[in-house]
Amino acid sequence: MQKKGAQRERILHLLEEEGGVTEDVVRRISLETGVPEADIWGTGLFYTLVSKPGKRVRVCDGLSCRIKGSDELFSKLRDAGKECEPVSCLGQCDRAPATLDEDLEQVCYGVEARGIVPDDPELPMNLGGPVRDSYSSLAKARETGSDAVIAEIEAAKLQGRGGAGFPAHIKWKGVRGQKETERYVICNADEAEPGTFKDREIILRQPHLLLEGLAIAAYAVEAKDICIYIRGEFTSERRMIEKALEAASEKISDFTWTIYNGHGAYICGEETALIESMEGKRGMPRLKPPYPTEYGFRGKPTLMHNVETAACVPAIVERGGEWFKDLGKTEPGTKLYCVSGHVNKPGVFELPLGVTLDELVEVAGGYDGEPVAFSPGGPSSGFLPISRRDVPLDFGHLSKEGSMLGSAGLVVLNDSVDMAKATGWQLDFFERESCGQCAPCRIGTRYLRRQVDSFIGEGDPDALEFAEDVGWEMEEGSICGLGMVAAKPLESAMKYFPEAFGSRSKQ
Repeated sequence: MQKKGAQRERILHLLEEEGGVTEDVVRRISLETGVPEADIWGTGLFYTLVSKPGKRVRVCDGLSCRIKGSDELFSKLRDAGKECEPVSCLGQCDRAPATLDEDLEQVCYGVEARGIVPDDPELPMNLGGPVRDSYSSLAKARETGSDAVIAEIEAAKLQGRGGAGFPAHIKWKGVRGQKETERYVICNADEAEPGTFKDREIILRQPHLLLEGLAIAAYAVEAKDICIYIRGEFTSERRMIEKALEAASEKISDFTWTIYNGHGAYICGEETALIESMEGKRGMPRLKPPYPTEYGFRGKPTLMHNVETAACVPAIVERGGEWFKDLGKTEPGTKLYCVSGHVNKPGVFELPLGVTLDELVEVAGGYDGEPVAFSPGGPSSGFLPISRRDVPLDFGHLSKEGSMLGSAGLVVLNDSVDMAKATGWQLDFFERESCGQCAPCRIGTRYLRRQVDSFIGEGDPDALEFAEDVGWEMEEGSICGLGMVAAKPLESAMKYFPEAFGSRSKQ
């Protein structure tokens, strides 16, 4: 039984300070917090950054890094005597192949990021422009009142920029309408969808835009506490947020700000899993309803937004919802598109929501080689053939294609890529990052990955005979989105690239 007054929320922070899970560390933390040792073991072993003590080099094996030679880099580092391990996407896809050194600092062996849109004051985020730290939009929000602010967010038709595209104003109204007066605003900065690195750029280039957007949201929903949950691998980004908070302390002092580190679990990008992690538990998604707007962090109404969503807010307040809405091409507003893989100038580009692949890649310096496929929004979106290059890259049109925009982490693949192997890489990711809560996801991700590996190794197309059935079971029987889409890479690749899954000789 957990002792009265146990400080469960401190568990992960203490494990991080102690360097990882060991018997002695667990015993000390249990005595200090009152949390049973078994619970600390169960929580600590869930998170890759604290599950194993000792320092090591972490080599990204995401799709963008693998096609740029991360497997070869891993072998070289290991042969040189480095303690190293492969890890999921590090959010440095434009600089592939990427690694983290022993102190979790980024080391990139590829090109420098070269694709940031130039200074354009007409863009809501304008990542290439001067730092915007006046907090004039927050001042305007306070002058016009919270009702007017929410009305502008609704007029802008702002959709969540983290994946699902859910209307932001519905969340704001949901939290604002709760009887409970203790409320929280949480920023989900746990950017871990492979192919995605836009939040990284916002934090490094326009950190005050993020803080101002969160402050406006908190003002509008009458919350006093703002929490930023940032990916544990983002050490430079955390320092930038801390620096910005210090610089803006007088302008945002009426809010209590707290930064939480993630600890290496992709699943914590799901909003309720993130809350579980903040509460010192394993990051396992909750059954919904209730939704976080009713029952969120510490059981209180909680507004959660992605970094990009929050960063859109100041410009909407300053220039109006209609102005923002009209910036889009097929859907409202601009979008930060991340482009990597086989393009000449990978990077982040702020463009009207709904541009096509060719329009986006033109800004990214053109295709590198002959393109055959692209993944519009990370592994969760599967693959589309280059023949779909004219489909608007927005939430609605991609959904009709059986894909999704997600966080707009777009990866282009040319004809040098074996699509069966690329599919296997994406399935590796889902197997590794499944939290294990739902049997269809836990078993299905492993089964699909093993069957694809068997097909590649043995050349037997019958290895994939039941793939479609397993994918259906996963989609229907999983609590959260990970299990629902984990079969998407295989299903889409088999649909659009059947030649990659025909008979082949043993590899």
